[in-house]
Amino acid sequence: MLRALLIAFLALCPAVADEAHFLSARPVWPRGQEKEKNLTVGFRTSCQPAGAHPALAVTASTLYRVFLNGEFLGYGPARGPYGHFRVDVWDLSRAAAGSANTVAIEVAGYNVNSYYVQDQPSFLQAEVVAGGAVLASTSGAGAPFTAVILDHRVRKVQRYSFQRPFSEAYRLDPAWDCWRTGATASIPPLDLAPQPPVPLLPRRVAYPEFLLRQPYRQTAHGTLRPRPTVGKLRKDRSLTAIGPKLGGFPEAELTLIPYIDLQRVESILSPDPPLPTAWNDQLHLAPHSFRILDLGTNLTGFLGATVTVLRPTRLYFTFDEILTGGDVDFKRLGCVNIVTYDLAPGSYRLESFEPYTLRYLKLLVEDGECDVQRIYLREYVNPEVGLAHFASSDDRLNRLFAAGRETFRQNALDVFMDCPSRERAGWLCDSFFTARVAPLVSGNTKIEKNFFENFLLPESFSGLPQGMLPMCYPADHPDGVFIPNWSLWFVLQLEEYAQRSGDRRMVDALRPKVLGLFDYFKPLRNRDGLLENLKSWVFVEWSAANKFTQDVNYPSNMLYAAALASAGRMYGLPDLSREAERLRGLILQQSFDGEFFVDNAVRQRGSLVPTRNRTEVCQYFAFYFGVASPSTHPKLWHTLQTQFGPHRRQTNLFPEIHPANAFVGNYLRLELLSRLGLSSQIVDESTAYLLYMADRTGTLWENIEPSASCNHGFASHAVKILYRDVLGLYEIDTVQKRVLVRLADSNLEWCEGRVPVGDGTVSLRWWKQQGRLHCRLDAPAGWTSALENRTQLPLVAQ
Repeated sequence: MLRALLIAFLALCPAVADEAHFLSARPVWPRGQEKEKNLTVGFRTSCQPAGAHPALAVTASTLYRVFLNGEFLGYGPARGPYGHFRVDVWDLSRAAAGSANTVAIEVAGYNVNSYYVQDQPSFLQAEVVAGGAVLASTSGAGAPFTAVILDHRVRKVQRYSFQRPFSEAYRLDPAWDCWRTGATASIPPLDLAPQPPVPLLPRRVAYPEFLLRQPYRQTAHGTLRPRPTVGKLRKDRSLTAIGPKLGGFPEAELTLIPYIDLQRVESILSPDPPLPTAWNDQLHLAPHSFRILDLGTNLTGFLGATVTVLRPTRLYFTFDEILTGGDVDFKRLGCVNIVTYDLAPGSYRLESFEPYTLRYLKLLVEDGECDVQRIYLREYVNPEVGLAHFASSDDRLNRLFAAGRETFRQNALDVFMDCPSRERAGWLCDSFFTARVAPLVSGNTKIEKNFFENFLLPESFSGLPQGMLPMCYPADHPDGVFIPNWSLWFVLQLEEYAQRSGDRRMVDALRPKVLGLFDYFKPLRNRDGLLENLKSWVFVEWSAANKFTQDVNYPSNMLYAAALASAGRMYGLPDLSREAERLRGLILQQSFDGEFFVDNAVRQRGSLVPTRNRTEVCQYFAFYFGVASPSTHPKLWHTLQTQFGPHRRQTNLFPEIHPANAFVGNYLRLELLSRLGLSSQIVDESTAYLLYMADRTGTLWENIEPSASCNHGFASHAVKILYRDVLGLYEIDTVQKRVLVRLADSNLEWCEGRVPVGDGTVSLRWWKQQGRLHCRLDAPAGWTSALENRTQLPLVAQ
């Protein structure tokens, strides 16, 4: 009875549960094929979900999507650490009462390494439960799941990217989806074999939002023709690097290569303006023609459309976050931004299996002829950001907030991702910044708990040296590549997680991994105690700073000292704190040349000699990690504050100091301005750094140029900056239930914001009226507050 009550509770409130199990189901897969690459299998059962709170509990390797009576229901699972699988519970209450209902689950078993999902044998484990009874399950009680190999998805295709598994290509006839659309569909019997049981984990985090978004206009149309001359074809490493360390199919074995085929085709833009297009408008695509549609904002999700094929057709969906020369460049991001359909005459409801990120969608017909309508993107995003609110008298800031929140919702589903496109990977350092935003827009730290749990549970990480933490996880690293200094951001984030969550159990459980990490670094300390000749890929930021990482990289050592101090505070280890302070002194002595901090020193005849390599980001590391401060280095700080920043490209001041990039130098600069309460300067610089991104894509970017991802999770940190430094919600402590308001001088006439906290919200509004600053703060019952007025105006609190 207790288990039945638990299942009912999960169906009503699945994201709250903190345990996971099945009543009956066991893992299954077609016999002998659990390690086959890019094999897609459809599972189906028919049952009558009588009883309270019908629900489907499911997990799988690698990815699944669920249909109820032919209609999309869900996608998953939430990612867990290697060998562990998170259980999703989908509400089936919309099932038809009093009749049989078809639950169909499509599972893609990839069996290749990636940064997105891990290389693990394929399986499905699922059951339908209602009123405590198991109505259907895989290899268990109730009705069975039958299975069919879905060979309409072409298996031998190129990877989507170096970081993600396979791209998508399909060969379809009008009956391709009958396996999932009704109980009368005939499915040939397929021998399903039990698979080894797997440790189960709760999903814990909220279920995604799947809203349909439609294009709002056409931007271009035209015709296709073979290129008169084809130069050197671009071949991404996802095509050329297949081998022992990168899973996939070699180029010679591929059934088709759209990435190459489309490079041999030229798009001729029509001079005629395109006609307006609504979601339901029918677009006729004649042979060798294309249309480009604009979604209005850079979005992430599954591409779909209704297609009527008049003659056998090859239809391509290509896409990107921006337009390049007025066209979609499917190669820009280093991904196969193409979904290919070979379609026999008839009608189709198409939807991609994988999520993609785009603002612009290009539909191309190479051969054949078809009509396309009801074009959409089914969003795959965080659903918990709706209560977060910010508005001010400066609309530039309102646009920044919207872009930051949009960036977060696409990059924070089950882990904090770097980007929702090229990688979908849980990178360290990126997560340090994104995790700060999570409680401000979602009101909880559940994603971060999952993030740390994923690092906690594995005994070791395959392919990495003992003690080292993977640079991104859950992910595979068979090539042995890691970023040694990136692991140090893990320690800094963990200390902040303890403060914002109160989850001391997680912090204590991770102590062996934190101390094991420092053990890894011990042999790499030189006689001064500084890290020297760090192994593998040493990364500081996307700038010239990455060229100056050997032999002693001072930004990495500044970060190392900060991590030692952080662990010392977390675990009551004063020796670590003292060592951190000693290292800061050494770094200052060796790295500061009297004007700026240099990035590195090299060994010459046994002696360590500082170079003249100096970067902007190195200066910010020095101040951010406590090697310097405005009081100890007032001249340098004054130079940085007044002569560096977003306009230095125009002024060309200090050209010998290599400029910083968005990730991470520009954000560290804004953090330093925040420490001094320079709100007006933060407004000016954040808009200069970020507004052009927000206005072009509606999201915030990896770099200052659109050369890489235009939707990067860390950049949502702009939301924290706006709440803290502009609105004045300086600190919201959900553990102690207190809020600190710090109002700073600014040119704004008014500002307001709302932050979710548990079951309530914290709201602040202030406005200027007749030479006074009026302020109103609302917080849930039981909360305490403190207010600091750092403006020049007398305060009227209401």
